[in-house]
Amino acid sequence: MEELTCVLQVQALIGECPRWHPEQRRLYWVDIMEPSLNCFDPATGSNTKWKMPERIGCFGFRRDGGLIAGMQSGIFMIDLEPELVLTKVFDFEPNNPETRFNDGRIDPGGRFWAGTVIESMDKRVGALFRFDPNGNCTRMVDGLICSNGLAFSPDGKTMYHSDSRQDYVWAWDFDQHTGDITNQRVFLQIDIQEGRPDGAAVDSEGYYWICHVGGWHIARYTPEGKIDRVIGLPAQRPTMCAFGGDDLKTLYVTTARNPLSATTLAKQPLAGSLFAMRVDVPGLPEPFFGARD
Repeated sequence: MEELTCVLQVQALIGECPRWHPEQRRLYWVDIMEPSLNCFDPATGSNTKWKMPERIGCFGFRRDGGLIAGMQSGIFMIDLEPELVLTKVFDFEPNNPETRFNDGRIDPGGRFWAGTVIESMDKRVGALFRFDPNGNCTRMVDGLICSNGLAFSPDGKTMYHSDSRQDYVWAWDFDQHTGDITNQRVFLQIDIQEGRPDGAAVDSEGYYWICHVGGWHIARYTPEGKIDRVIGLPAQRPTMCAFGGDDLKTLYVTTARNPLSATTLAKQPLAGSLFAMRVDVPGLPEPFFGARD
């Protein structure tokens, strides 16, 4: 098993939401607080950046081109060519600077899921939303502080979801035809001493990979919730992992510098960088918005 190595040395405040585009063979990711959308080309090591007008937490690819994204004030369609154009399709508390969209992804039925966070991290006022291709947006889960950890099992029957401030990862029965979720149960309870649950991904064997933010590592869990392996990083705050490469056997991990002090950052110069390693089991291809992949 290889170690994680730095493939893009940057100082992202909160690097997040790595997503592999199979046709472009590139990894898109965001810096939530800069805020920016980025595109990393592993063939050249170059990184393209688009500055965003407001904080951007998550995104997915649209089948017709461009992206759908959860940002500070709502959900947007983002077109990058021939120029950057953002079109809001769902309004979310646009006048409240304490809230924004955080973690999210597209489900196997082509719907976009995005959860919210309150920056003060002290109230259970966040929610998880489902945005359908027909434009309907449904509030699916309430009582969250920092929505995170969204991922789906290979058979499309289980949805994983966490709250980084309640230190649980839940599993739900998921109906990929209707988008309904039922039968919530605890999948993992993570010890705060090991870092809080952050962004996640599922591989083709159904194992759940999750970043332990604040804990210097990511971990792989069996479908039964038992720990399988732990992989350390030279950065304290890994934020999200994603599978990429033509064979989906390259695991990418974003990291964050915020809110570490200058003294702490001096001991981890690679904080905020993008890391990668080769793994034995491939990941799952990300569905496109609006398409049943």
